[in-house]
Amino acid sequence: MKTEPTSALEVVDVDFAYGTRQVLFGVSLQVEAGGVTALLGTNGAGKSTLLRVVCGLERCSAGTVRLWGTPIQDVDVEELGSRGVGLLAGGRMTFPGLTVTENLRVGSHHLRRDRGAQRDAVERALQRFPVLAERRNQRAGTLSGGEQQMLALARVLMTSPRLLLIDELSLGLAPRAVEDLLGVVRSVNEDGTTVVLVEQSVNLAVSLADHAVFLERGQVRFDGATTDLLGRDDLLRPVFLTDAVQGD
Repeated sequence: MKTEPTSALEVVDVDFAYGTRQVLFGVSLQVEAGGVTALLGTNGAGKSTLLRVVCGLERCSAGTVRLWGTPIQDVDVEELGSRGVGLLAGGRMTFPGLTVTENLRVGSHHLRRDRGAQRDAVERALQRFPVLAERRNQRAGTLSGGEQQMLALARVLMTSPRLLLIDELSLGLAPRAVEDLLGVVRSVNEDGTTVVLVEQSVNLAVSLADHAVFLERGQVRFDGATTDLLGRDDLLRPVFLTDAVQGD
């Protein structure tokens, strides 16, 4: 009997460059299935680039990326979506001129051949985010930043990802909005979805993730339990300084 690999994601010796500027240098990491991994580091460390490589938006120049044991570094983004990879990218992943419901219909495009299933998927998304249900006929561009991020997350979750990649969940959002979003991510993870979270806020990452990987200048400097990372002042001091500047 074939058993499912315990690792949802493996990155092995991955290099990546934008033209002549190399961003990732031999990056290796492993994400256990069903867990939450925080990908931390200072600005420009290569965190977002690594997510783009994993989900097929960029191609690595060297190395291997495996999804549940299968190499995927040469698989395109649409195919990876059908294999259960979902990305919540940085910024507002919404169509500002469309209503909340219309945005969700776009998110359920993969169900377009079954109108009943598509309607059900939209209603389930609205049930998961009651605030969005209240604003279902409101244009996305008029929502608050937190509500737009909720809508973006709702759209990604409509694809039922097995591996959810999140780039800067909390960026620019009020604490209450962040806590609401974290509650949804925790619930999704409890239902079995593996989560990789890029975060600038160490405190937020520690509250959600049990495993952390710290990147610095495109290289892995730490890979282990988030509680162990808290003792690495040599790594975290620049991040905390960045948080303080952003908070000002």
